[in-house]
Amino acid sequence: MKKTRVLTGVTPSGIPHLGNYVGAIRPAIQASQNPDVESFLFLSDYHALIKCHDPEKVHESTKAVAATWLACGLDPERTTFYRQTDIPEVMELNWILTCNTAKGLMNRAHAYKAAVQENAEKGQEDLDHGIEMGLFCYPMLMSADILIFNADKVPVGRDQIQHLEMARDIAGRFNHRFKPLFTLPEAQIDDNVETLVGLDGRKMSKSYGNTIPLFEPEKKLQKAVNKIVTNLKEPGEPKQPDESPLFDIYKAFSTPTETSSFTQMLAEGLAWGEAKKMLATKINEELAEKRERFTQLMAEPSLIEDILQAGAVKARAQAKPLLEEVREAVGIRSLK
Repeated sequence: MKKTRVLTGVTPSGIPHLGNYVGAIRPAIQASQNPDVESFLFLSDYHALIKCHDPEKVHESTKAVAATWLACGLDPERTTFYRQTDIPEVMELNWILTCNTAKGLMNRAHAYKAAVQENAEKGQEDLDHGIEMGLFCYPMLMSADILIFNADKVPVGRDQIQHLEMARDIAGRFNHRFKPLFTLPEAQIDDNVETLVGLDGRKMSKSYGNTIPLFEPEKKLQKAVNKIVTNLKEPGEPKQPDESPLFDIYKAFSTPTETSSFTQMLAEGLAWGEAKKMLATKINEELAEKRERFTQLMAEPSLIEDILQAGAVKARAQAKPLLEEVREAVGIRSLK
């Protein structure tokens, strides 16, 4: 039976935090272990250039994100793990698809429309003021990322569904105009994926400044946990799970039995300070070995590079034959 090909892209933009781990990294690694799935995961460093123009940050983030996934258990033997910029077929396909895609489709992309709307609200005469082509063409490159491997499913958040629909439109147009070479990818939405709350109760996000870094040393982890917002209830006073983000974070790292016991302890008057110690201990139990592995990898980037290069070989073995068919279909072929 043909395996389902699932492709995931991760943009390197800083060191991941606890919310990234719970909401994306941990479930993706678990899903990659499904024997019926052929898993592809790539570092989308071309996409990183859209928002980041700091060369050192792009470089360091790429290393840190790769080290994070490997430290958290990604198996490069089971998952084709590669860096986007190591697959030249992606960029060649990107151009071929660009030459067969209506500009009007790109005009409808949410990110571009939002940037135009912001200029309009500011009274800018040129509605494209400050908008670079990377932002405008982002859906094209994303389509090439997906189609070069004929992915069946692409796990995305709901804000990315439009881009999957665009990839399907682009693939369908090519298939109709030239030859049916591309699989129409499907968005894979998991409504059960956890969204971890941050220190202040809002979604954990760098933009809110409420994150807990993923690989903080134990003492710094405890200090970060101590910043979680709680109320003024004293030790001995009953406390409810919804009175602090602390409970939801604890739940993300605990079994149902442990969560039930923690709930009971709060109801019986567990002090917030003790609860925070328990939470830090619980997080550390899951991440201590991963943190050690992360530190080792960051100290030996050549190990990461070797893994990515091996992944690129596997990825290109899939991409090159399809690109050859695409080139043939559009008329780019030998004159002999």
